[in-house]
Amino acid sequence: MTLHVTDVTHRLVSSSAGRIHLVEQGTGPLVLLVHGFPESWYSWRHQLPVLAAAGYRAVAIDVRGYGRSSKPADTAAYRMLDLVEDNAEVVHALGEESAVIVGHDWGAAIAANSALIKPDVFRAVGLLSVPYTPRGGPRPSEVFTQMGGDEEFYISYFQQPGRAEAEIEPDVRGWLAGLYAALSGDTQSGPDAPDPHFVSKGGMLRDRFPAGRPPAWLGESDLDFYAGEFERTGLAGALNRYRNMDRDWEDLAVFDGAPIVQPSLFIGGRLDASTTWLADAINAYPATLPGLISSHLLDDCGHWIQQERPAEVNQILTDWLAALPA
Repeated sequence: MTLHVTDVTHRLVSSSAGRIHLVEQGTGPLVLLVHGFPESWYSWRHQLPVLAAAGYRAVAIDVRGYGRSSKPADTAAYRMLDLVEDNAEVVHALGEESAVIVGHDWGAAIAANSALIKPDVFRAVGLLSVPYTPRGGPRPSEVFTQMGGDEEFYISYFQQPGRAEAEIEPDVRGWLAGLYAALSGDTQSGPDAPDPHFVSKGGMLRDRFPAGRPPAWLGESDLDFYAGEFERTGLAGALNRYRNMDRDWEDLAVFDGAPIVQPSLFIGGRLDASTTWLADAINAYPATLPGLISSHLLDDCGHWIQQERPAEVNQILTDWLAALPA
């Protein structure tokens, strides 16, 4: 099922960020869709019409810092607690008391924390690509510094304001195309190639992006949309999410080791570093996601899971939603 612009309703709602832009389709129980980096509400274009047809009110937001949502200047305004509050405010602005929340990439972490912090608002949670890992362990910046060795882990590379922006913003379209290809199942480099999640001393992330054809899921119009959004907004708001990980670690200390007890779902790609690096987190789901209804790893699939494999993801999502308690 293809999404046509005329099929959806665009709306701006008030939040502590100022405003959140959302795209809505369908009527019924609310399903809130939260994207990751570097994406947009548009990342859910294949899910919106299917969820609407299945009897749900499907709403995809632009996370603060992205698209037409507000972009606070303060780096600290992108802490997890504020993003969770945005989600709750969207639910209430839509006249609802509760919602199912589904997130991909950073959106998965935001969805997980929304369910953890506001269980009265978020009655079930679906996680795509990034497994739930309870808060705990050393300060994140210390972990990421140790991961690099002679190289620099991408999250460490993102920490200094302006540094990654200086790499990306002169050629947003080319950079996005390279990143999407680097993490897609059909275009990522082989296991012997340098890992695109790391930066060589004095280098840039794009040095390791694969050259050649784009991934099958990424049409020219799709790339045009993403590039147009970031050419207009810049990347600072999106990158500020990474710059709050230590702050989140402090803010969420009360939830150290906490499980998410609501009904849950996980879908990952077998070729996604998020699922291979965090395999122990997936194995821990009986303790950390005791309400898990279904968990899936899709063969030959990379990181952009709901765009790479929309039909499979849509079937899994609708089956899971149908299985939730009324």
